[in-house]
Amino acid sequence: MRLRIIVSLPLVLLFVTIATSGQSAQTGNPQGTPQPSVNPATTAGPQSTPSASPSPLQSNGTQPASLPAPPKVTRVVEGHLELDDIILIEVDHLKEWMNTATNDAEKLVPYINGRPVIGNYPEAIHSSRNQVQFHLELTPENKDVWNDLLGAPTGTYLPVALSAGLETGGPFDTVFGPNNKLPLTVISPVYGVVSLLVILFTSIFFLWLVRTTNIIRTPGPPPASGKLRPYNLGRAQMAFWFFLIYVSYLVIWLITNALDTITPSLLGLMGISAGTALSEAMIDSSKDTAQEEQLQERTAEKDSLEQSISGLQSQVDNLNALTSPKPEDVANRDSRNKELQENRTRLAQLSDNIQALSRPASANVSVNFLRDILSDSSGYSFHRFQIFAWTIVLGIIFVSAVYNNLNMPEFSGTLLGLMGLSSGTYIGFKFPEKKE
Repeated sequence: MRLRIIVSLPLVLLFVTIATSGQSAQTGNPQGTPQPSVNPATTAGPQSTPSASPSPLQSNGTQPASLPAPPKVTRVVEGHLELDDIILIEVDHLKEWMNTATNDAEKLVPYINGRPVIGNYPEAIHSSRNQVQFHLELTPENKDVWNDLLGAPTGTYLPVALSAGLETGGPFDTVFGPNNKLPLTVISPVYGVVSLLVILFTSIFFLWLVRTTNIIRTPGPPPASGKLRPYNLGRAQMAFWFFLIYVSYLVIWLITNALDTITPSLLGLMGISAGTALSEAMIDSSKDTAQEEQLQERTAEKDSLEQSISGLQSQVDNLNALTSPKPEDVANRDSRNKELQENRTRLAQLSDNIQALSRPASANVSVNFLRDILSDSSGYSFHRFQIFAWTIVLGIIFVSAVYNNLNMPEFSGTLLGLMGLSSGTYIGFKFPEKKE
């Protein structure tokens, strides 16, 4: 009996140990995750097992210092979003953020639609009030950002997200996110209305002058019946570029407040158009002068011949009236008849020349704009169409660049050369071109 007890005692202890370890596994690991095995050699000693996570309390029993709360843009205190305007924003926890040695508030910039306005550093920092003041400026460094924001405008305002932050550190949190955007002023309503009135007034006034005067028409005396002279291609091209640059300059100034936007290539382009109109006017003027001198000479010669013919006719009539003319009278009569016939032949030639030099009532009268600028005395001309087509193409490129990029386009020397070649070809064909 004692032997059975001694043999069965280790078995009982083994079952108790297994049951106890199974119960502790169920209570300590409810997810059923297998526990690492314990080495009896290490558990036998008085050593303590290191903790897997740091204790929330320090050795002295106090809570460790927490990290500062991140900054967040919460309010626009003063001003509004507009280029060349001042805006004061409030940034929660700005003072705590500034207390960190690696954070430099002087390098903060505005973030608009998630893009940093590079180089637009604060004008003032009020750390005690958690406020930062920016003067929104257009600089060479941030020109692309402003052009992307303000280019291709569809209205006077553009909803945008606003924040602030370091140029390379990303924006702070903000309440003015995608779901709560602020209006960015693209064009000031007051200046926009004033500028629109100026453009409308000058445009309407110019169109009135075009319709009623010779401001872009061929110079010279007005034709008969009170009609207007034809439109002039060179002057029309010069007016086209003037108004395109004039309106574009005003629009760019309204949006960006930039004044120095005229590029050297535009000066060259305006010079080409002005040179074309000036050369054309000089050629037409010289032709008019020569034609007028010829007309005066032919008219004076015609008057002289008419008087001579009248005198010769009287002499011939007197000689024919003689009843018994002498031989010298017959010879004189024959000579006068021959001279009279030559003068009458010359008079007929002069009459034809004078009629060709004199402009008929229907000549130099405007038909319509396109017909006037694209045709000459021989009809429609390709050299006129060429300069007209290139002017329209460059005008479309010009308007697209101003609308999308808020920049006057910089035409290459090759493109200006092409425009100059077209103008030169047109001027070259003006020399043999007949005046209508």
